[in-house]
This record gives sequence, C-alpha cells and structure tokens, in this order.
Amino acid sequence: MKKTLLLSVVASTMIMAGGDIAPVEPVVEAPAVVEETTTSGWDFSGQGVVYYQTIDAFGAKDLFAQETSVADAGIRLKAENKSIIGGFGAGVAVNGLATLNLEDAVVSNVMQTANGNITGGWISEGYLTYGIGNTMLKLGRQTLPGSLSPFAHSENWNVFENTYDAGLLVNSDIPDTTLVYAFVWRNNSNGYPQFVDATGGHDFLKTFVQGTGEMATFGRTNGEKGVHMVTAQNKSIDGLALTGSWYYGQDFVGTGNDLNILWGDAAFEMAGFDIAVQGGQVSPDSLDATIAYGAKAGGTIAGFSGHVAYSHVDDGATGVFNVGGQQTPLYTQMIINEGAISKDNDTFTIGTGIELLGGTLGAGYGYTTDNSTAENDYQEIDVYYTTDIGGLNLLAGYVNMSYDKTPVDANNVVRLVTRYNF
Repeated sequence: MKKTLLLSVVASTMIMAGGDIAPVEPVVEAPAVVEETTTSGWDFSGQGVVYYQTIDAFGAKDLFAQETSVADAGIRLKAENKSIIGGFGAGVAVNGLATLNLEDAVVSNVMQTANGNITGGWISEGYLTYGIGNTMLKLGRQTLPGSLSPFAHSENWNVFENTYDAGLLVNSDIPDTTLVYAFVWRNNSNGYPQFVDATGGHDFLKTFVQGTGEMATFGRTNGEKGVHMVTAQNKSIDGLALTGSWYYGQDFVGTGNDLNILWGDAAFEMAGFDIAVQGGQVSPDSLDATIAYGAKAGGTIAGFSGHVAYSHVDDGATGVFNVGGQQTPLYTQMIINEGAISKDNDTFTIGTGIELLGGTLGAGYGYTTDNSTAENDYQEIDVYYTTDIGGLNLLAGYVNMSYDKTPVDANNVVRLVTRYNF
C-alpha cells in the first residue's frame, strides 16, 4: 500500500504536475535573452508571448480544429535591483494571461491558467538577495536552473516558466567551484491543460494531457518539511564540468518514507565537440530505488550540429521527475517523450540542426523500449524551426508520436510560439 500511495502521489502531485509537452533543450526553446533598461539602479524588462498548439488525438480528431487547439497571449514585467543598500537587493515579476477571445472560434482551451481562470495574473517572482564576498543568498519566489537543480528546476517550454518559493545559498570561494544549497517549500506546476473531449477514448493521450497549468497556485512541495538540496559543480579542468547533487525530503509527501536523490553529471566540451555521462538514484525509504543513467555525444561544424543520446531507467518506485514541471533530467528528453522515458525503459535519440535563413532548422528521432511490457514501445519524430529577429523569437514545431498500445494512427502536434523581449 505504501508503494502504491507514493506512486500515486508522485504521479499526480510532483507537485500537481500534469501533461507532457516539453521541447528538447537547448535548441527548441532556449531561455530568452531579455533586453533591459536601467533607471536609478533598477533593471526593467519584459516579455510578450503568443502561443498556439494543436493536436489530432491519434487521428480521432483534426489538426487545427477548435476542439483540439489551445492558445494563450501572455505578458511578463520584471524589475530587479541587485544593490539597493548594504549588499541587499530585490526583484519582482508579474505575469498575465489572456485569450484574445480566440476561445470563441479558434481554440477550446489554454496552455496555462492563472488560478483556473483563462484570463488573470500572478506574482511569478518576488525575492530578496544579499551578497557578501563570494557568497550570495536569495530568498523568496524565484527560478531554479536545471544545470544546478535537475530534480527541481524551472522549465521554459510553456508560455511562462514555473517558479519556486525557496531559499538559495551560492558560494564560489573555492577556485573553479560553485557550491549551492537550496531549501524549497512551495512551487507551482508547469503542467499542460486537458483537452475537452479531444482524446477519442485513447487512454495514452489522456495520461499525457492530465494537468492544469494553474500557475497562480503554489502548493507545498513536501508538506511543512520541504525539500533540501546540495549541489557542487567544479570546472578546474578546461572544458570539463563535474556536477553532483543530493536532495533530501523528510517523510516525503506524507508517506512516512524519507526521500534521498543522488545525481551526477560529467560533461566535456572542446573545439565544438562534446561528450557527457549522467547517472544517479532516487531512493525512498522502504521502497524500491530507481536507478537511471545515460550518455550523449555531439558536435557542431560549420553551422551543422548533430548528437546521439542513450538513457536507461529501471523499474523503481518513483522513476525520474521534476518536482515543478514535466521534464526529466535525462539527455534523451524530447518535445513530448518524458511520459515514456521516465521509468523502466531504454531510450535512444538522434538529432540534427543546421543554420538556415537566419535561424535553425532541426530534427530529432527517438525510440523508447518499455521494459515492463513488449507492447508499449514508443517512437517520436520532432521537426522545428526557430529564429530571432531583433527582440522577436519565432518557433514553429511539429511532433509525430506513435505508441504501440494505441492501435490507431500516429499522433500529430503542431506548436507555434512568438516571444517579444523588451
């Protein structure tokens, strides 16, 4: 019963995570570079977003039909001052969402909501900082980077990224070394809204789109006990980055099981080529631990890039996950495949990209063998184009996904995103 309870809570809460639409990092939807203007020590920035996506529900529906399409228009405004007085700083960001009335004739749902409302807003960041020497403290609502916090990080695949109520302590006194401690007590969830009557009765798609994306709701990450993280990253050897993280959650989500996560990553890059290995263990007390590992290699020559990756996840109690979102820390993460690769599988991916017409045209293929059954193997094909024009970023993406347990046509997804930074 304890194992069943933990799996249920992890699957449905993580925390309140739903849905599984997330692009390959870093090429599909890299974090936006925000232009800033400074007045009296304050940096002001913002971003406007128009986001559209449609899905054909394994051939049961039509692409671009109103019932299978979602859209959002969003705006983010941020103000930050890193040095107000005596080493103290502060920052705040507010996000707003609207539909532009597209739900009347073009779409039937949205990618994110503000507390369940299709039009509304929330405070996405609000923090104080203090710096002295090589030590920085950041306290309050903030983003957390996946490079230093792989199991509790902010994902930017949706309209806006998820954030955390956390305390973050960073020290760089040791040469070429970054030491990080974080305590996370609340988070929202970068989920994906459920299509209304668009699944055609296919359980697989229903599993993928269960979620709300209610960004104004910040639930407790682990009751009143929170989650602790310690990370060390060293770059003493030119081109080599070594990163190790440990998470601890006491009485994780009320199951009576303490949760320990150990995760490591070694990445080497030189002359446009890179190779990396990763691995770790998710260990809830008295339950089966999840062991996962992977490797990748790639490079870039004359505007052409390519990579291959492999990952393995065993049949432990929890799989691998991100507390506040959808993506796994695995190298084989693609646009939609995290629901297939997070537990008891072997996955291979290959991807290419080429600079074209001032942007990047890319494609990827992934195959996942589900080790729990011979009938659940999964394949995904991704094609995307992204370009920047001044402060405007444009993304067009297409996904073709097939899953053996769904004896119908492949599923098709089209995503169109425009972001303007100011």
